[in-house]
Amino acid sequence: MTSDAHRWETAITGPDGSDGLTVGRAAALVGVSVKTLHHWDAIGLVRPSGRTWAGYRVYSGDDVARIHRVLVYREIGFPLAEIGRILDDPGAGARDHLRRQRALLVERISRLRKMVGAVDRMLGASSMGMRLTPEEQVEIFGDDWQPAWVDEAEDRWGDSAQWAQYAERAGEMTPEDWKTVAAETGALNADFAAAKRAGVTPGSVDANALAERHRALMSRYFDCTHSMHACIGRMFAADPRFAAHYDAVVPGLAVWLRDTICANAEAHGVDPESATWR
Repeated sequence: MTSDAHRWETAITGPDGSDGLTVGRAAALVGVSVKTLHHWDAIGLVRPSGRTWAGYRVYSGDDVARIHRVLVYREIGFPLAEIGRILDDPGAGARDHLRRQRALLVERISRLRKMVGAVDRMLGASSMGMRLTPEEQVEIFGDDWQPAWVDEAEDRWGDSAQWAQYAERAGEMTPEDWKTVAAETGALNADFAAAKRAGVTPGSVDANALAERHRALMSRYFDCTHSMHACIGRMFAADPRFAAHYDAVVPGLAVWLRDTICANAEAHGVDPESATWR
């Protein structure tokens, strides 16, 4: 196969034997538009340095090499003005530019690979999630559990990174794992109710310990920050279904739970009123 270098060398010799490429031939060779080369000429980024016998300006081999350096820097994301300054640096030769471009390209490849990995994980997570039949869900979580809640939660949060984490982790959990989680959740809710009946004050050591137990339980599904936890606490009191669920256990438990979670978040430097999902 003919090498690129040989192809460029051949192309730069015109049909009349003159050295150099017209703007049209140069544009076709490097894969940009004639308009682009005219613009780069106008701003002094790449100017054709040769002349035909008739006086027309043409691109030499060095000019084409400069165009390719411009294309690499542009692909990496540098603005044209900065590319011009880099290429015109008197202290940098062609090999210096190649070394710099190689390092920048390797760095970009690394970032792209990480992005691809993240997308792959999200794609994998989207095909996972809770692997329990509706019957198993009711058996494990109780008669008042509604399997449709899982689909509803996905509709609400399915585009978030936290849902991707949940789906990935849930997909690895066995029915026995879910029974353990259900038991831990039941025990924690019982302790919430007992604390509310005993008059435990939100913000106290005991209340903060309960809030941290709840945040740790949430972190089984996704990495739950104190800011996220405060959002969850607010939802417990604001969402009628959550509020009804907790208040059926002990009247006022939903608000107490919200205040307990928010007080704990504040103790960890988060303003519960302005906390966001991050």
